[in-house]
Amino acid sequence: MIFRLPLISFLSLFFLLLSTIVNAQTQNTFTGWGALFSSYKLNDKFSIHFDGQARSTDEIKDMQSYIIRPGLNYHVKDNMIATVGYAYIGNYRSVMDVDGWIPEHRIWEQFIYNQKFTLSNRPVTLQHRFRLEQRFMGQPVIDQNELVNDSFEFAQRLRYFARSIFPLSQTTSFTNGAFVALQNEIFVNIQNAPNDSFFDQNRAYLALGWRLSPKFDIEAGYMNQYILGKNVNTVNNIVQVAAYVRL
Repeated sequence: MIFRLPLISFLSLFFLLLSTIVNAQTQNTFTGWGALFSSYKLNDKFSIHFDGQARSTDEIKDMQSYIIRPGLNYHVKDNMIATVGYAYIGNYRSVMDVDGWIPEHRIWEQFIYNQKFTLSNRPVTLQHRFRLEQRFMGQPVIDQNELVNDSFEFAQRLRYFARSIFPLSQTTSFTNGAFVALQNEIFVNIQNAPNDSFFDQNRAYLALGWRLSPKFDIEAGYMNQYILGKNVNTVNNIVQVAAYVRL
């Protein structure tokens, strides 16, 4: 029961926040995300993290943004990992019908705590991830009919992520086979909120995956992203395909 309490408390907070903003004006979008999450072990204490993502515009017409995010992991214990890293985000923006790519740079620090337990004769994992981001967000301006970056605005954001994997077959050691992944992540602003609010967004996700080997997973699922904006909130319905590589 103890391992369930953080997730239950987190979900309760999520629904409480939704109840306070449900009456705001909301737009709905439909996008596609592709992602690769990987790690490469250097020794018993250090490993390299890398993830890359591509995200589409509404109705999956064009690319909206991409993320390149490397980091260095320090394995505190078998189930605890501390990481520091950098991220580059390219965002395709439009101002007065002038389009262009605007950058965002991030420095990020995170701590991961992994739990393992048995449920219905299946080994189940529950991961807690706390991530702090220092964001340097490009500000677009029009210069000679081109969209360029004029300056950077600084903000800080905190994220809490919980993810669990449930094997679909009974096994003592889950090294291959089908699984269900369930996760949720909440974002809050702690300095210079771009939307002038403490709450930033929430991402709830359900996926069906296949573990091809202890080192490789692939999955596809649905993510519901709720974004609190200054004037209009957004519910983004996302189809995501993701691969996980552990070397």
